[in-house]
Amino acid sequence: MTIRLASLVPENTPWGQTINRLAAEWSRVTNGQITVTVFHGGTAGSEAQTMALLRSNQIQAAMFTTMGLNAITPELMSISYPFLIRNDAELNEVLRRIKPDLDRRMQQNGFVTLAWAPAGWVNLFTRTPITTPDDLKRLKLGSSPDQPEITQAFRIMGYNVVSADLTETLVALQSGRIDATYISPVYAAGTQLFGIAKNMSSINVAPFMGGILMNDVTWRRIPERFKADLMEVCRKLEKEIEESIAKLEAEAITTMRRHGLVINQLTPAQTQVWYDDTARHETRLTGGANPVFNRDYYIRIRDILTDYRRRQ
Repeated sequence: MTIRLASLVPENTPWGQTINRLAAEWSRVTNGQITVTVFHGGTAGSEAQTMALLRSNQIQAAMFTTMGLNAITPELMSISYPFLIRNDAELNEVLRRIKPDLDRRMQQNGFVTLAWAPAGWVNLFTRTPITTPDDLKRLKLGSSPDQPEITQAFRIMGYNVVSADLTETLVALQSGRIDATYISPVYAAGTQLFGIAKNMSSINVAPFMGGILMNDVTWRRIPERFKADLMEVCRKLEKEIEESIAKLEAEAITTMRRHGLVINQLTPAQTQVWYDDTARHETRLTGGANPVFNRDYYIRIRDILTDYRRRQ
């Protein structure tokens, strides 16, 4: 049995290396009866194109980011609600509590979740230092059209959002079309855009996720005697990828600081201003006929965090 697995990321990244290990381990535990052929680096197309291939069984499994997973389970986007989840410990607690439900929702929509893992944090990179939301609202904030929910959220919160495709961010910063952007430190280091947007705020905007899915048609074809071992491989790889991503992100920030990046360290009082400013827009972000974020899931995550913070 051959499984074709598509990945958006290059082979030489932590996700790419993890997927290669998955392929090797699945072959090992099934004595070669299952072979995984991996298409790295987005060769299967965009997330939307990859999803279409997965649904039609032209590929049998794929790695997606939060944006791609959102097409199947919109509730997942609530994890990326700005300034809601604040650090790794909080994210781990939220995922521990909601993963089983997300898995059920994926299965109801025709997919089996092979692995979930944090894919890093989104941070604010700006030309000039910022300490308050008002500082950022005076700047032109670049936002990718591929992330419509986050773009809409920042507009609702009063930011001056300028559409800028992720691949155009560096040029947009160089030309002055934008003054700020929100991206992962790993991407900022890889594209060298921190050479222009020399300031990174210490506050985390939001985490983002990665997930590997298989269509249910293929999962049902796999002999039952293999399934427990295959999923055990995936559970081990989840932990590995989480550790690899955290290490890569820390290394990226260290490297950028060595080459001129300034971390604008906010005081607890300044940080709270960001949280309070976002809270003012909760009704518009989660209510109405077309909410940006699923209200039930947002409340569920908020309650988990409230309980967790109380116990710390």
